[in-house]
Amino acid sequence: MLQELKVSQFAIIDHLHIEFQNGLNILSGETGSGKSVLLKSLALLMGEKASSDIIRTGSTQALVEGSFDLKKRPDIKKALDNAGIDTSENTLIVKRVISSGDKSKVYLNGSLSTLHQLRDMVSPMIEVTGNSAPLIEMTGQHDNRNLLSKAYHLDLLDQYAGHFDKRNAYEAKYEQLGVIKSNITAFEKQAQDKSQKLDFLKFQFAELDKLDLDPEVDSQIEAEIKKMKSSHKVLKFITECDDILFSDSDSVISRIKMVQKKSLELLNIDSTLPDKMAALDQASTLIEDTFFSLRKDLSQYQLDAEAMEEKESRLSMIRKIQKKYGPDLNEIQAIFEKMKKEIGDLENSDEHLEGLKKQASLLELELKKMAEELHKTRLKAADKLSDTVNKELLDLNMKGVSFYIQTNKLDHLTSAGNSDVEYLSQISAKDPKRPIAKVASGGELSRILLALKKSVGQSEFPRTYLFDEVDTGVSGNTAEKVGRKLKAIAKGQQVICVTHLPQVAAYGDVHFSIHKTNKKDSVQMDVTELKSKTRIEEIARLISGEKITKTSLAHAEQLLSESR
Repeated sequence: MLQELKVSQFAIIDHLHIEFQNGLNILSGETGSGKSVLLKSLALLMGEKASSDIIRTGSTQALVEGSFDLKKRPDIKKALDNAGIDTSENTLIVKRVISSGDKSKVYLNGSLSTLHQLRDMVSPMIEVTGNSAPLIEMTGQHDNRNLLSKAYHLDLLDQYAGHFDKRNAYEAKYEQLGVIKSNITAFEKQAQDKSQKLDFLKFQFAELDKLDLDPEVDSQIEAEIKKMKSSHKVLKFITECDDILFSDSDSVISRIKMVQKKSLELLNIDSTLPDKMAALDQASTLIEDTFFSLRKDLSQYQLDAEAMEEKESRLSMIRKIQKKYGPDLNEIQAIFEKMKKEIGDLENSDEHLEGLKKQASLLELELKKMAEELHKTRLKAADKLSDTVNKELLDLNMKGVSFYIQTNKLDHLTSAGNSDVEYLSQISAKDPKRPIAKVASGGELSRILLALKKSVGQSEFPRTYLFDEVDTGVSGNTAEKVGRKLKAIAKGQQVICVTHLPQVAAYGDVHFSIHKTNKKDSVQMDVTELKSKTRIEEIARLISGEKITKTSLAHAEQLLSESR
């Protein structure tokens, strides 16, 4: 619901800040006070195109900003989240900046957006209890596109019929049918070049299958070849160790033994020398153990020419495959598995295609049955709703105007069934029934919408209804009935109503006065929230005109008292 509206440098508005409330918000003012300007600013929040002509004289840009409460609008929050727009505070702030040269910018919660995106979020064409519903629904001289939309007509009828659960089930199956039909089209197109593609895939598959790729093992093959090619260096090192430590006449072991022998010759001179030389025995043992360990692993360093050739041949095949499919062996393996599945699908495509066609045929039969049930319910609901709306229209002083719901059966299925629904109006018994878009004025559309809303009841998603010209040609007892109907619609939602009727204004939960002030070089429009005494005075003005009398004040108090 619309919480706040801020407007600056817009037409005759310098700075304006209105805090709207839930329930029925009344806007009243003298003729020419600027109500149309205020409605124009609200229309901009709904995505209407802006022109630099509306910038206040002497300014370079105009600003319109609206704040919406999204606590009870998970559908809007989801749409905004999907668009990457933050909704963590359960609020949507729409900002329109109109600059000279017809340059305009749109911001949604601070994110630069497009006019199309704004319309989709705030006032989509398809609404009521479907996947989306508007935040503002305006009917009057500025915007009546919702009531003139046949999709909207169908949605309202389905809401009245109370079968949206069945319609949602139908829509889910219809979407499922669409997916199956897309798959059928893809398979039929694929069948045209199936043979050629299958031969090519089998050739590629055979190449990979022959390789029998093992990413974990094959990723090490290059390192193994490198190790094998370097094995002669290890062999040479072991041979050199053998010569230095053992084989040469001047080897390390020979010298150690020579030192030990000479120490024994000096035993009679120093009896402690053998003990001191004991560590050399340990050194000899360590040297022998180390060399034994080297010789034990000697076999793994023996160059196997045949194994070497096999590994190099496999590496060459792997390199060839990598040039075709990429360097990552795991990805190549995944491609291989995908090929296997695709070959299987192609080889069994005829059988699969027949299965899909059978599935689609059965689903179509099921959808036709569901569509028939929906259509029958709509026909009954259309008659009842038409009768109810016509009673409401009589109550709203629209004598001679008759409302009809034309419900024709289509020869094909749509996403909502097989019904073509359109609202018609007949302005007299002599005139033919015509689409309301062609015969209804702004005021009549407002009252038709009012009658519809009263007849259908509240929708799943609360929103802001903006009624303009709803009281055109209405007075007396009818005006009071209009007020009561507006009050009923505003329960749990928000209604903003521009009115000239005191009987309607008295039913408001909050009342704003629009007034214009003439300044030295310009005109300024202001909006003031009326409380107690000032509200009584404004309703008295609506009763008696500019000259407020004791009688009109008393009448105003009585109207306020009776409307509570």
